[in-house]
Amino acid sequence: MSIDKETETKIIRYHFVEQWRVGTIATQLGIHHSVVDRVLSQAGLPKVERSPRASIIDPYLPFIVATLKQFPTLTAARLYEMAKQRGYPGGPSQFRQRISQLRPRRQPEAYLRLKTLPGEQGQVDWGHFGHLQIGRAKRPLMAFVMVLSWSRQIFLRFYLNAQMENFLRGHVAAFEAWQGLPKVLLYDNLKSAVLERRGDAIRFHPTLLALSAHYRFEPRPVAVARGNEKGRVERAIRTIRDNFFAGRQWRTLEELNAQAEAWCQGVSAERRCPENNALTVEEAFLQEQPQLLALPDNPFDTAEQKVVSARKTPYIRFDRNDYSIPHQQVQKPLTVQASLSTVCILDGDERIAEHPRSFDQGRQIELEDHINALWLEKTNARLHRGQDRLSQASASIPDFLQQSVDRGHVLKTTVRLLNEFLDHYGREELHAAVTEALEQQSPYPQAVQQILERRREEKQQPPPVAVAVPDKVRAINVKTADIAAYDNLYASTDSEEVERDTGDESDLEEETNAAEETNLENESGRGEDND
Repeated sequence: MSIDKETETKIIRYHFVEQWRVGTIATQLGIHHSVVDRVLSQAGLPKVERSPRASIIDPYLPFIVATLKQFPTLTAARLYEMAKQRGYPGGPSQFRQRISQLRPRRQPEAYLRLKTLPGEQGQVDWGHFGHLQIGRAKRPLMAFVMVLSWSRQIFLRFYLNAQMENFLRGHVAAFEAWQGLPKVLLYDNLKSAVLERRGDAIRFHPTLLALSAHYRFEPRPVAVARGNEKGRVERAIRTIRDNFFAGRQWRTLEELNAQAEAWCQGVSAERRCPENNALTVEEAFLQEQPQLLALPDNPFDTAEQKVVSARKTPYIRFDRNDYSIPHQQVQKPLTVQASLSTVCILDGDERIAEHPRSFDQGRQIELEDHINALWLEKTNARLHRGQDRLSQASASIPDFLQQSVDRGHVLKTTVRLLNEFLDHYGREELHAAVTEALEQQSPYPQAVQQILERRREEKQQPPPVAVAVPDKVRAINVKTADIAAYDNLYASTDSEEVERDTGDESDLEEETNAAEETNLENESGRGEDND
């Protein structure tokens, strides 16, 4: 607790002039007695040692001290439960306060300030900056950060995950932005760099080793839980959070990365270089850049590759979305090669489809040609099934269809009509009609229909009823009607007849005359039809 000079003066005057005791001074001034002891000791008086009072925790102190010596990080809550099992009657608050005084303190560690040569070392790490909502997908917003240890030049690029492909893309983009790279790159023990580590034995990720062989740099992981060994990139990420990302407005990832690039070349490059305060970061980088390793002729391939397969539908699933393929490629293993902008689908070495990449979720990205080709094949399949059915009904069908097509008739319409005739008239009638139409050199459906109708009339059969019968007839439950309604109908009819019988004779005579006139008209009409 800090106090002002006036309070310190009052403490000294009350003690030396008024001869007040420490407790009285603390009570009157409203401060803790330890503050009074501190002020008096600074004034030259020895600290007053007070005899500690007996406490209920005293019998348990040897057990607590021995346990803390063996397990220094054991929590006060667990120690309290152990002491309570041994009979400790006190509450947890006093126990916790005493444990904080007894717990051994770790000796603070001193660190050397690391010095590097220009072009010698760079440091790499990821920073998490929340999430980005793209349509229905919620994706993590990750910042790839690389720092040159001597000039403190920062490279910053945001990606939608921290997977290996984006880890590689960040390296390649940083090297191209600097037109060179340092001889050594430091990493912490992230999975993209170190797969396994036991002491000094390290198993690097094979893809990272391929990247380092391509650009000829040395990957070097820092010790476990020793973030201070790559403190330059840790501080750079903190600077990015405070000086770049905080309060920034942006709409798309591309816009955010454009702002990040401008910040690295502008505000970040204009700060003073910690290695030499006489230089800015930009000026120091211009001195360091000639010391960097030269870039190879071709950049490292950072495309994502994944083996996929389509099932029954002409789509493959990649990164939460479906992409269309030609329908001939279903049920086959395929390969996806994806960049940040395109998704290419390969069958071996042959590229069968290419789509713009989507970072949404649950979308179908398709080419119209793929879907149209499948639709046409399904339509042709239905046409072929109709032709097969007709060919089984009559051996004359192939010749009939061929002659019909040669005369310019639409095959699809002809097949549809002939199948309808087959449903209405049966196989034998259709075969006879088609054969006769061919003999008459009239290969079109209307001629077949006329022949079928003539044959029906010759046999004095009723016209066919067009009833569509499905292949699988479902069982239909018919609800039983109540016939009492019919009884009521008959009763009302009888009453109407009784009323009609009791009517006037004139009405009956008029009805009789009207009926006779109607019969005469009907007879004359039938006579005309017969003529």
